[in-house]
Amino acid sequence: MRGLLQNQLKFMSQHGYEMVALSSDDSCFDEMLHEQGDIRGIRINMERHTSPIKDLKALIKIYKVFRKEKPFIVHTHTPKAGLLGMLAAKLAGVPHRLHTTAGLPLLVYSGTYRKILNAMERLTNTCATQVFPNSFNMMKTMEELHLCSSKKMRVIGNGSSNGIDTKHFSVEKTIEDTGKDRSMWRKELGLEADDFAFVYVGRVVKDKGINELVNCMRRLLPQNKNCRLIMVGKYESNLDPIAPENVEFFKNDKSSIFMGWQKDVRPFMMAADALVFPSYREGFPNVVMQAGAMGLPSIVTDINGCNEIIDEGKNGRIIPSKNEDALYSMMEWFLNNPGDVKNMANKSREMIVSRYDRQVMWEEILKMYNDLK
Repeated sequence: MRGLLQNQLKFMSQHGYEMVALSSDDSCFDEMLHEQGDIRGIRINMERHTSPIKDLKALIKIYKVFRKEKPFIVHTHTPKAGLLGMLAAKLAGVPHRLHTTAGLPLLVYSGTYRKILNAMERLTNTCATQVFPNSFNMMKTMEELHLCSSKKMRVIGNGSSNGIDTKHFSVEKTIEDTGKDRSMWRKELGLEADDFAFVYVGRVVKDKGINELVNCMRRLLPQNKNCRLIMVGKYESNLDPIAPENVEFFKNDKSSIFMGWQKDVRPFMMAADALVFPSYREGFPNVVMQAGAMGLPSIVTDINGCNEIIDEGKNGRIIPSKNEDALYSMMEWFLNNPGDVKNMANKSREMIVSRYDRQVMWEEILKMYNDLK
């Protein structure tokens, strides 16, 4: 709610809806409520991984909340909140049960666990009255896997769960807010004038393609001394950790600038020359839209969301997922073709603003809510 749905609840509360935020407890919960317009919040812990006993306890608590609150609409995001929220809303008789599908974790699994995730996804969508895949490719995938009736599904706008604030994600606003331009941020990060800096923003985990990315850096550096990698994100050692030797790379190799988690990612995008985002799976990644709004071309994998935000050859390049050689070749292409990279950079912001501005997305969701009355 604080990140992916930033200010969406605030907008709805300003247009006739009493918004109540239900989420797992977290250190930023109260801060999130304030940022969303001092709305009311209810804490119910939900485990990200499968935990039958804890999930049942959370389901009962959510059901009791819905019976007490009697909401007109329940709108869920993320797989676990969707499963528990839609099931509880169905049991409690909530008339409008809406679920946004922003990613399908099941796509990277096989065997018994894949079957379990399939069943959970189908149960979520069966309990929902409407389902909103946040990309057209996501909707197509869900239809092919028979995860939801096509009659229930539609994509809002051009995709995404919340769009992005294209005024905030701009070079001009970043300079205004930080008091530093691109050259100053590059100097602060230790970048030389002729350095080509790739930036990655996101969780530092295996299924974001980080192992492949580090291996590509090792291969590129002997012939490309000016190649740099800015890493913005945190390690997750419990869920899907990267290889230990790659953690050491970020600690010891001078070509990498590891910034950890950052509240404001714009300075690092402004300092960079291109985004590299080799993820295995996504719903509709904000970071690719944000980088585009900051005027960066991107290297992305051919997965849901990414292959809709990026138009091959126009505002970035698309490569196969989980393919180290393809990633290496494309990063090398970016280093060796500055003119083409500049042309893509020049088109990036305009393409994002015209399709994914946040205000447009909010208006679409508001209209959808109003149509339910």
